[in-house]
Formats: sequence, structure tokens, C-alpha cells
Amino acid sequence: MKKIFNSVMLVSMCLGLAACKNGQAPVAGGFQYSIDEFADIEVLRYQVPDWDKLDFNRKAYIYHLSEAAKAGRDITWDQYYKYNLPVRHTLEAILENYGGERSGEQWDAFMVYAKRVFFANGLHHHYSDDKILPTCDREYFASLMDAVSCADEQLLEIIYNPDIAPTKRYQGSEKDIVTASAVNFYEGVSAAEVNAFYDAMADESDPRPISYGLNSKVVKADGKITEQVYCEGGLYGPAISRIISELEAASAYAENDAQKKYIAELIEYYRTGDLRTWDKFNVSWVQENEGDVDFVNGFIEDYDDPLGRKATWEGIVNYRDNEASARTVAISDNAQWFEDHSPVDPRFRKPEVKGVTAKVINVAVIMGGNYPATAIGINLPNADWIRKEYGSKSVTIANIVNAYNEAAAQSPRSILTEFAWDEKEIEMCREYGPVTDNLHTDLHECLGHGSGQLLEGTPSNALKEYTSCLEEARADLFALYYLADSKLVELGLVPNAEAYKAEYMSFIRNGIFTQFCRIELGKQNTEAHMQDRKLIAEWCYEHGQLAKVIEKKERDGKTYFVINDFEALRGLFGSLLAEIQRIKSEGDYEAGKALVEDYAISIDYDLHKEVLERYSGLDLKPYKGFVNPDIVPVQKDGNVVDYQIRYCDDFIEQQLAYGKDYRTL
Repeated sequence: MKKIFNSVMLVSMCLGLAACKNGQAPVAGGFQYSIDEFADIEVLRYQVPDWDKLDFNRKAYIYHLSEAAKAGRDITWDQYYKYNLPVRHTLEAILENYGGERSGEQWDAFMVYAKRVFFANGLHHHYSDDKILPTCDREYFASLMDAVSCADEQLLEIIYNPDIAPTKRYQGSEKDIVTASAVNFYEGVSAAEVNAFYDAMADESDPRPISYGLNSKVVKADGKITEQVYCEGGLYGPAISRIISELEAASAYAENDAQKKYIAELIEYYRTGDLRTWDKFNVSWVQENEGDVDFVNGFIEDYDDPLGRKATWEGIVNYRDNEASARTVAISDNAQWFEDHSPVDPRFRKPEVKGVTAKVINVAVIMGGNYPATAIGINLPNADWIRKEYGSKSVTIANIVNAYNEAAAQSPRSILTEFAWDEKEIEMCREYGPVTDNLHTDLHECLGHGSGQLLEGTPSNALKEYTSCLEEARADLFALYYLADSKLVELGLVPNAEAYKAEYMSFIRNGIFTQFCRIELGKQNTEAHMQDRKLIAEWCYEHGQLAKVIEKKERDGKTYFVINDFEALRGLFGSLLAEIQRIKSEGDYEAGKALVEDYAISIDYDLHKEVLERYSGLDLKPYKGFVNPDIVPVQKDGNVVDYQIRYCDDFIEQQLAYGKDYRTL
């Protein structure tokens, strides 16, 4: 194995590929998952299992799809804030060329700032959206810039001034949510102007509505509002051209004609920016389920847009984990049963569930909005009409989940023992938690997002800035409700009828309390998934308070949240699911707004202070993300004869390598 890694490194240097160190250094228990810690972040590696069992064509297919994913990296950086790339290029210049002293308090503080910016793909925290400020002196930072001929007083002011672009995505009510947000989706326009611009395009009678604005920037110049479309020859053209080139190379190794078809449609979409072509691609993509290799590449999720219209670019390449997929197949095969027995109004259920496919995957690369921090499950496409007519693909990412679990197992520290009420709770969560947590993800992604239907005439963006939080809450509630159903025991997905309680305990504890270890004291809860968990937990706590379904207890000056009646809690989950599904199906903006603003945003100050104090004693990092492995071509007599996996063990080294090899903007 050592010889293979040495020869691969030589090939990678000759080809100019991203070069990371051989990261197979053994630790106790085997593969080392955790490779770096800084600020509130821990950086992990994930393994790529059974790579050597893939044939050459599949490896080549994955390689070129991975190159297509990496080619879009700069797009995400620019979308998050228009000065992100100039700042990143400055950091890269300093890290690569600075010849002065690279030690001491000031340098160490600079390095923490650089790592935080690389991790966030820009100047704003990847979860809280707050601006990241350096803790090294401004004069010191300026001296580093001078030393590498990057002096720029304006850029220095942007970096250090807390009042310039203080938040990536503003969610308050005191300011205009578009002009107060740093994201680079809009320029010179207000929220009202953007909504009016797109409302004029919308055709509510169209049964297949276009996702207007998904792949464009809206700009007002000389009093006129226009769109700058992301496409070859348009905005982000150089990056998109490189993506297209790698997609064309990948197509030669596709597993079947259906894959070649949707790759051709994706290329056409990238060339034209036509959202009808994007829908055409998604219809083809969602219907292809025979191949083992799959990918996501495009402007997908709208979480980063304060108006919930614009999509951030992302790329993921994966292959099926056939053994682990057995559980998701069991769920998707029974999708109609779950839909028919949902606690929502029958008017809002799908009379016929179509095309729900689910599998467990292993990723080979994550990029854009999914890198370094990534999801553990995905359900796509997002267009409701495609879900209704053609279904959806749902995945749980096995090797990412495994990396989280193994890294936690390698750490002697545990949040469970600090915040669980008693040994019985700890034992149940340890025994059943891994099973129920995976099932929660499966149900959330495989069925939750794909469940229900809009009433005729309800626009898909009716809930506007509250769409993301409410959609995540809807999927979580669907999963929580069914985790306690005897159907899962019948399908053999849980060992007994009590196992679900582990997930109920963990969800309530996290949603109402422990997740706020991620947020600075006094700040609001702004990230959609954290908002959804808070909304659910606090709504259920309040509505079950009279019967003490969830009880707030104190012991030795510490607060705990204890579930007294699991059956009643399931009933509360069902009631809230029914209401959120009604809100979505009817497009009830005011009711959705009330739920989010009443339960999802404001954090109890005293509880927040307590969780931060208790969590700090555990010496844990609340956020985790990843470095990618490198897929390296192995050559013989001038021909590529294989592709090998090489693991990286240096976060900054990977960032700098990507900056050299995939700089397009």
C-alpha cells in the first residue's frame, strides 16, 4: 500500500492535481477521522469504502464528475458575498508566499481567521451567517498584505469593519431583508422590488411552474431591473465552461444511455440558462435509478437567499451502498402506505405517490454549498410539480454519517452524558440511537420532503422567506411521527416498539436546548434546520405543558428536559405536522410566519447562557466539516489505467491546492 501511495503522489504532481499528504497514518482503532480543530470547528476526513471493487469505467465516471464538482467551487464563494474571492486570494497569497515569522500569537490568530474563512467559503459563518472578524491586529494583517504585495486598504476595511456586511442573510424585521444581507444575489434592489419583479412573471395557472430566478442575479441600474443569468457566456461563464468540459468527459463513461441523456440536458441548461431545460434535466435525472453512480451539480438549494428564490451552487458525486440501501428500499416500497396513514388532512395527501426512490450512498466528493460542512441526507428535485408527477430521489450518506460517529467514538468527550437526565436515558440513546438516527434521516429525506401536495393554485413560493424552515420542520415531523409506528417494527427496521424513544429524547434535548451551543450568547437562531428543530421542540413543550408531556427539571443547578409521555408527544408531532402541511398546501403565509417568529428564532437568554457554560467544559467543537479525498489517475505508458484514492490530512493544504487547480473567477 505504501508503494501505491508513493507512485500516486508522483503522478499527481506531474499532472498538477491537488496534492495532499498521504493521510493513512494509523491511530488507535484504525483510520484517523479528526485532523484539525480551530475556533468552533473540527475538521474530519471521510473514507471511500469499497473503491477497489468498482470497475475502471465507474472510477473514471466518478473522477470526471468530481472534477466537474470542483470546477464550480468559486461560484459558491462569489454567491455568498461579492468580496469573498478577493479576500480568499489575499489569504492564499499570504499563506503561499509570506517569508516572515510563522509563529507567535499574531500569526496564530491570523491562521485561525484564514481557516474559518476557508471553512465558511467566505467572510460569514457557515451556520450563524454572522461576519467572521480577525482577532489579530489590523496593523499586523496589513503588514502581511504588504509583504506579499497585496496591500489594499479598502479590502482591509471590509475585513475588519464589523458594520460592513455584518450578516450573510438578514432575517429581522427592522431592515429590508435583501439590502441588509451580504449575499451576492441582488444589487441595488429592495425585497419589494424583487418580489414585484418575479410576481409579474408568475403564472399561477401553470401546472408546471418555472422556478423563476433560481439561477440568476437581479441588478438595478439606471432605474431598470434586469437578471444576470448564470450560464456559459453569462455570469460565472468561465467556471460553467469548465464544468461542461468535465461533464462531457464523464458522459463517455456513463453507466447507461439514460445517464448520458440527462448529462446532455444538464450541459444544455448550463449553456443556455433556460430553466425549462433545468426542469427537463430533473425529470430525466429522477427517473434514472439503474446506475450505481449518481451526482448533484447545479444551483440547487435556496436556503442562503433571504427571499428563498436564488439557489446556491453545489456539487456531490456518489455511488450506491447496496447493502445499507436495503432499509431505504423497504421505506420507499411502502411510500403509499405512509402517505395514506399520515395525520394530515386527506385533501393535502397525494392520492398516488409516484417514483419515490431511496438509497444509501457513499460520497466521493462534496463541493460548493456542501463543502466543507455537508448534509447527511438529500431529497431532490425541489420542484413540487416534478415530485408530484415523477417522484423524487432520496439518499442517506453513509460514509459521512460513519465519519461523524467514528470521530465521536474516538473522542473521550460526550454531550450525551452532560445533558441527559439519567443513566436510563443515556443507555437507551447509546443502544438505539445509531439505528433510530439513521431511520430519522431516511424518513425525513425519503418520504418527508416528498409527502403531501399543494392545493391547486397555490404557488410553490407562497411562504417566501419562511419556506426553508417550515419545509425542514414538515419533513422532520413526518419522520418523528412514523418512528413510533408499529409499521417500522413490522418492516424489521427497528428492533422493538421502544427503540424510537431514543430519537425522541435526542430530538427534544437538542431542539430545545443543546443545539444552541453553536450560537453566540444573545444572538438569534437563524439557520433553517436549527430553526425547524427549535420550532418543533418548543411548540410541543408549550402545547404539552399542562399535561407535562415534556418536563423541565433542575438538579444541582443544571437544567434538563425530560419526556414523561412518549405517546402524547407523538400525538403533538402529528398535530403540528397536520398544521404545517395545511400551511404549505394552502400557502398560508401569515400562519407560517407566526409559527416561525413565535417558536423558531428567539432563544431564552438564561438557557442559552447555561448551555454555553456547560458545553465549554466538555472541550468539544459544535461544528464539523470535511476534507475530500483525492481521486488520482494512475498512468502506464501514457494511458490512465486506474484511479486511486488518497486521503488528505491537512485542511489548509487542500484549500490552497483547490485554489490553484480550480480557480475560475
